[in-house]
Amino acid sequence: MSEFAIPTPDAAARDAAQQRLDGLVKPLGSLGKLEELAAWLSAAHGEVPPRPIENVRVVVFAGDHGVTASQVSAYPAEITAAMVRVFLSGVSGVNVLARQVGADVRVVDIGVDADLDDVPAEVREHKIRRGSGSIDTTDALNPGEARRAFDAGRAIADAECDSGADLLIPGDMGIGNSTVAATLVAGALGLPAEDVTGTGTGVDDEGRARKVEVVEAALARAGDRTAEPFELLTALGSACAAATAGFLVQGAVRGVPVLLDGVFSCAAAVVAADIAPDAAQWWLAGHRSTEPSQAYALKSLGLEPILDFGLRLGEGSGAVQAVPTLRAARAIIAEMGLLADIAPPDPA
Repeated sequence: MSEFAIPTPDAAARDAAQQRLDGLVKPLGSLGKLEELAAWLSAAHGEVPPRPIENVRVVVFAGDHGVTASQVSAYPAEITAAMVRVFLSGVSGVNVLARQVGADVRVVDIGVDADLDDVPAEVREHKIRRGSGSIDTTDALNPGEARRAFDAGRAIADAECDSGADLLIPGDMGIGNSTVAATLVAGALGLPAEDVTGTGTGVDDEGRARKVEVVEAALARAGDRTAEPFELLTALGSACAAATAGFLVQGAVRGVPVLLDGVFSCAAAVVAADIAPDAAQWWLAGHRSTEPSQAYALKSLGLEPILDFGLRLGEGSGAVQAVPTLRAARAIIAEMGLLADIAPPDPA
């Protein structure tokens, strides 16, 4: 039996929502995905209509990856630490986009390869280590660190839920993230490196070929350790990947919907679903990333992305763009009229 007590979304509320949606002043099913989302939210909230989505929280998990030394990214590793400060100053992509939908953004240093003594202490309070091992040659984490990071992610989710979050969005920041994500997805799902490896931050064909070689080497080194999720995170993941997985699981434990972002959060979700299979009932996919490993991750989770904007920034930026769609879905079931309430025409 799972160690996680995860509630089941309310099937009766979903059925009642579908019945109401079918009776709205529109052709049956004509609002497509919006109707699916409205029913999903009703089940998550256990009521029809679902509650307004007002308190949206983005948590950006920041960490460095030793694999960047193999030139798998178009940007240097030092960017990660610099971006933590950008998030705090409120001028990153996700900061700007989150403001448009009234979402709050928090950044946490889980594994940045710098001490960041100049940032607020609460940013560093869950830090597991500085950077991670280069997964093609060594484990990403030391024994026990994956579980510590996972538990840190759970604690972070609890803090957001305790302060009133009604929608959680996991963001990510770390040069080399797409390489780690591809390796996690390949390891968890038994896929070849060639199939899951994309261009990440925009590397050329030569750079992508290097990434494929790195992912292949990492998978070969890990061997059958990929069968156990915490061993997978230890061998091929990172502290921020493990923390993201914990965040996703705890959101489900608390019965708070989670809107997945791009390739990194979806890779963490694949691992989290192995740890706590029932948790995936509480997750939605915010958008489709350009990274191929995200498509495999979403297929394994049975999720269809809400948006497809060709985004590859990360940070939670794509998921944030899906928040207005969720609000629209909630609005149609809450505010549209019913066919039954339309007075029949006067035969005279």
